[in-house]
Amino acid sequence: MSATVRLPALSYFFPAHNEEGNLRGLVEDALSTLPGLAEAFEVVIVDDGSNDATPALADALAAADPRVRVVHHERNRGYGAALRTGFGSARHDLIAFTDGDRQFRIADLGRLITRFQVDDPDVVVGFRIKRADPLVRTLYARAYRLANRIFFGLRVADVDCACKLFRREALAGIGVESEGAFFSAELLIKLGASGRRVVEVGVPHYPRTAGSPTGARPGVVFRAMRDFWLLRIRMWLARDRALGRGAPILGRS
Repeated sequence: MSATVRLPALSYFFPAHNEEGNLRGLVEDALSTLPGLAEAFEVVIVDDGSNDATPALADALAAADPRVRVVHHERNRGYGAALRTGFGSARHDLIAFTDGDRQFRIADLGRLITRFQVDDPDVVVGFRIKRADPLVRTLYARAYRLANRIFFGLRVADVDCACKLFRREALAGIGVESEGAFFSAELLIKLGASGRRVVEVGVPHYPRTAGSPTGARPGVVFRAMRDFWLLRIRMWLARDRALGRGAPILGRS
């Protein structure tokens, strides 16, 4: 499903923590596919404190093509922090991201772009048509989605689907506190509370073929639940103040 017409410009970024097995293929896929989706584009690699060959490989890929840039975190700061850096590093007015594990195809950004061109929303959020993850992650995701709907009224089919497209201007004035896995949910909650229009479109999801997933690790889950309840309690106590907390998405990383 390709875009109706090419976008004038697109910033595409992805977080990468110990993704040496996926990095080159993902960048090559982006460089071959994005010219069909946008007249001008950039690829931004966010190396989140990797301790394998990811940093050196990212530098080599950036040196080989001026359309590729890399931003390094000196230490592993977490998924949300990597997304924040990606948003803050983007130069164009439309910003898209996927994860660095190649469970989404760059070509499927065309589905989001088509929906954007047809409906003119602020944000297009993908949802995985058929999730290609172990059962434990799928069950966790269902419970997490239900909790976000009950406690925040977040009616998004797939909160953490790492295939999203944003207008830069929609992110202006939005701050997010979480540096971990709750980042995406917090961002969507605050975008909705600010009146931004969010639409959804289905995207394929593919099995991971290299590297190891980290989303179901106990530390990651605990951090997400901590951030979840901190926001919920603060909103009960002072909703407007809670929604205004957090570092700006478009501020310095």
